[in-house]
Amino acid sequence: MALTFSYRHLYYFWVVAKAGGMSRAAEQLGMAVQTISTQVRELEQSLGCALLKPAGRGVALTEAGVAAMHQAEQIFALGESLPDTVRAAADSAGVRLAVGIPDGLTKLAVYRLLAPILDEPGLRLLCHDGEFEDILGELALHKLDLVISDRPPPPNPSLRLYGHPLGTSPIAWYAAPALADRLPAGRGAQGRERRGETLRAALANGELPLLLPTGHGALRARLDHWFERQGLRPRVAGEFEDSALLKTFGAAGMGLFPAATMVEEDLAQRYGVQRVGDCEGVEEQFFAITPQKKIGHPLVRRITGLADRS
Repeated sequence: MALTFSYRHLYYFWVVAKAGGMSRAAEQLGMAVQTISTQVRELEQSLGCALLKPAGRGVALTEAGVAAMHQAEQIFALGESLPDTVRAAADSAGVRLAVGIPDGLTKLAVYRLLAPILDEPGLRLLCHDGEFEDILGELALHKLDLVISDRPPPPNPSLRLYGHPLGTSPIAWYAAPALADRLPAGRGAQGRERRGETLRAALANGELPLLLPTGHGALRARLDHWFERQGLRPRVAGEFEDSALLKTFGAAGMGLFPAATMVEEDLAQRYGVQRVGDCEGVEEQFFAITPQKKIGHPLVRRITGLADRS
């Protein structure tokens, strides 16, 4: 196959487009501005059209440049994934799965969602946590096989990510025994109703402090709406990006905290906390986000349940 352009020239164009200017690209590459400019100009000559145009102190993409940038993103994303792909292929005895997990997502829930593949012989599970936008970028570059999240991917034609619903779980309030003892027992429908009224009253007057996730996660907005519906302005003693930290401080008695009821048994066993009330109408949602609509990785298919439907 004869090429009419140089991949090296395409790479320099890609860096310039991402950096927004020749000077910034030259700094990143440790090269002279003139060298970068010459390489990009040679690419434009080989393709027969201008890819960049002046924009203030930097450059912007032309219509042809947008098309070239889209192709370059895919080419270099595949290139970056090449070492991992080759190593995974060489290790024929194992199956590799790289999963991205947002900081605020309940890790116990992630474990439950990944349970269908944990008995895979030779499984090599790689888990990466971080901010939602960062791990979506890693997924778009094919550095991850999927992301487990509490929200679908935002609409972005350049990323082309797809969200596959995994289910939902109601949210309830949990507390260490010392705090839970301040509320009446909730046996039977009337007892639970009385306990719920007491809980809301304790939250309203600030008697019981709360620990909440930060706005980095989708759950916080749902909780804030619940407070508005209940007419509550609770005393917030702490906010946490990391879900495990939130539960650790909650188990130490610093305040009540929200969690998905699907992990209630695990919470009781690992943290020694107990359920003290429901958060009516609030659910945590779970999605598997993949870089392709048609899932090819067999373990991802098993997690999403698609393997059973094929």
